[in-house]
Amino acid sequence: MTSLRALSLVAITALAGFSAPALGQTTLTVSNWLPPSHPIVKDIVIPWGEAVKEATDGRVTVEVMAAPIGKPPAQYDLIRDGAADIGYGVHGYTPNRFALTTIAELPFLSDSSETLSVAYQKVYDKYLAKANEHEGVKLLAVWTHGPGEIYTVKDPVKDVADLSGKKMRVGGGLANMVADKLGIVPVSAPSPQVYEILSNGVADGILFPPESVPFFKIDTVLKYGTEVPGGLYNTSFFMIMNEDTWNGLSDEDKKAIDGVSGVALAERAGKAWDAADAAGRKTMAEAGMTVTAADEAMVEELHGALAGIEAVFIDAAAAKGVDGVAALKMLHDEAGN
Repeated sequence: MTSLRALSLVAITALAGFSAPALGQTTLTVSNWLPPSHPIVKDIVIPWGEAVKEATDGRVTVEVMAAPIGKPPAQYDLIRDGAADIGYGVHGYTPNRFALTTIAELPFLSDSSETLSVAYQKVYDKYLAKANEHEGVKLLAVWTHGPGEIYTVKDPVKDVADLSGKKMRVGGGLANMVADKLGIVPVSAPSPQVYEILSNGVADGILFPPESVPFFKIDTVLKYGTEVPGGLYNTSFFMIMNEDTWNGLSDEDKKAIDGVSGVALAERAGKAWDAADAAGRKTMAEAGMTVTAADEAMVEELHGALAGIEAVFIDAAAAKGVDGVAALKMLHDEAGN
């Protein structure tokens, strides 16, 4: 009898030892609306997932979904409602919803996505988080792409007057206001549709970071580019997790995921985008595009035309009880300008 009981205990112990890792395993799904070769997927989301797996000693793995579950503007709500565990998106794709993320979309902030993204995340943590604009989800990180520049199909842009009346694809957010102040007629379309609208003459050009021109194959359509010191605009991105998913994780795994998110994820995203921008510029040159830097006279014109645009953020911050002046000063200090 005793030996039978001992045998049972051994069996139960062995079974418990075998089952524990399986029971403790969590797979998080990522909603993906971009091609797998896009830098956001291959250089940001997937490496972050690998970092999560390592940080949690394999207890949490991240799996990118093969097919999109919704259009880009729907991503925030899809994740909030539990259609997938994790998602990323562009704040500006849903107008009037994220008022404070405009701080990172202002012109002339930085030539480097890494520098600006890290600065942005730090400012977000210190000043913007309290406004709770990402209610209903766990915010993993915010970041920006590289400096937004001017690209055209037929004519080069050498001064602000050359932009007047031009139909340009604009990605939303504060970039729309920048376009309006420069006399541009904004054309709205998600990134995957830009080749179509440019090749069909729906738009005369596009405001885009250098990386995106060859990625979306519009270097075969565009002929000219004008680069603005610090960027004419930036685009603010988010990565979020479903709140119930987050709450279901152990405290140990939450801490591990936080450790590879936030500033660490913003830095990873910025480095990836800077590398992609450098590669994009090289490809544009090889494609025969003529890309020049805005001269001093044009830069002065741009600063004049866009003077006071930061009030959009400062006023929105005041309405939400956030010190926008201090937040903007910190962003400039952290970004080194």
